Amino acid sequence: MNTASKWGDLAPRLISGVAMAAGGLCLIWLGGPWFSTLAVVAGALMIWELGAMTDRARPDEAVVVAAGAAMILGVIFVTRDPYLVPLLLLPSLYGLVRPKRPMRAIFAVYAAMIMVACYGLVAFRETFGLLWLLWLILVVVVTDVAGYFAGRILGGPKFWPRVSPKKTWSGTVAGWLAAALIGAAFLRFSTAGNDLLWISALLALASQMGDIAESAIKRRCGVKDSSNLIPGHGGLMDRFDGLLGAALFMLLVAQLTDVPSVRF
Repeated sequence: MNTASKWGDLAPRLISGVAMAAGGLCLIWLGGPWFSTLAVVAGALMIWELGAMTDRARPDEAVVVAAGAAMILGVIFVTRDPYLVPLLLLPSLYGLVRPKRPMRAIFAVYAAMIMVACYGLVAFRETFGLLWLLWLILVVVVTDVAGYFAGRILGGPKFWPRVSPKKTWSGTVAGWLAAALIGAAFLRFSTAGNDLLWISALLALASQMGDIAESAIKRRCGVKDSSNLIPGHGGLMDRFDGLLGAALFMLLVAQLTDVPSVRF
């Protein structure tokens, strides 16, 4: 592979990545209805991408399901009613009961992941504060960036070639190490102990598993990208698959242990 082809996607990835980061960080900083709106829009678009990929014969149905997902997320965020949280599973249930829907199990599981993760990110921001959410996002970002550059510079054996042909062991391990460094830096701003180092590395692994899960779906569907919404990145699922995995992992961790306070 020549140098031009190896780095050919870097410029559009950087431009669109910086634009998404700037807009996303602004809404995360504002929190409240601003961040909730971001979660609603992102969740609906990812449900649309998932529906369109897994049943390309019915693109209109994907739009309808996405609109329903947006309405469900919006109602839950506006009312803050915990009894409405089970509604997050309605898109999954629809995929299961709709007659003759292809890949219904794949759609049901991943749709549930998207809905729960979008809800969880907003709940995590409100419950534990801005800095812990920034830690989560930074771990996901540096895991992806370190994996991208280490994989292309060092190369080496593939991590899981049948599912994700481009992911290497060098990039995977580089992601773990970069995540641990973010954890080490965050120790300066929190009362967390040294356990944050390996928790950050596990969070990186969860992010990578989210990426691999989406890669497996794309291979099953026979598509390269989930959509073409983002130049250089494909679709929202291509960009936020790692964040979905990380968000679900932190939701589990938050249920099993106390999240330390942040020290200013």
